[in-house]
Amino acid sequence: MDRTAEKTSPLQEFLLGIKGELPILLGVTPFGMIYGVLATSAGLAAWDAQMMSSVVFAGSSQFMLVQFVNLGTPASMMIITAFVINLRHALYSASVAPYIQHLSLLWKFILSYLLTDEAYAVAIMHFQEPSNSKNKHWFLLGAGAALWSCWQLSTAAGIFLGAQVPPSWGLDFTLALTFIAIAVPAINDKASFLSALSAGLTAILTRGLPFKLNLIAAALVGITVGLWSDQK
Repeated sequence: MDRTAEKTSPLQEFLLGIKGELPILLGVTPFGMIYGVLATSAGLAAWDAQMMSSVVFAGSSQFMLVQFVNLGTPASMMIITAFVINLRHALYSASVAPYIQHLSLLWKFILSYLLTDEAYAVAIMHFQEPSNSKNKHWFLLGAGAALWSCWQLSTAAGIFLGAQVPPSWGLDFTLALTFIAIAVPAINDKASFLSALSAGLTAILTRGLPFKLNLIAAALVGITVGLWSDQK
């Protein structure tokens, strides 16, 4: 079928978005459960842990915030760290902006909330396909809604399991494993390698800073080195 001549309905695009996101949900589910377990282990109430998944809806930030709660880090440092970690979403927004600029403010607000790493990954490839469809934003809605639903359910499952896990098990190590699993597959070129290397070295060299400020320093150095090397 000629994709350039194909015109799909909003419902078709929505279902295609869900279908495109389904394989990724297999990997997202255990991360959501781990977050739920760690959140309860850090002392968060079940309701607070679930609301963080609904309001923040950003796995990497949630893992880091849970760790900060466990350390008694000031709220200001939590906000700054979450901001730095999520700077990449500004790049996602800039990337999809040409495809949704015709939409209303309400549509843009909803899609910006659902624009996560996993939803962006499948949506941008769909947006770039040659097609006459005017309903491609429904694809992002479907992908984002599928991911949101999976994240809420897996968080709830983790919270329930967390209540059954003895504190002596010490599941904090899963946080490091989670970030390693996310980061390593993304290191596929010179820029990402130098970015990861510089961020890792910075985190180690500045590990004595209070309130885990070495993580913020590492993120800023990694982003700077990545942008610099990408222009070479």
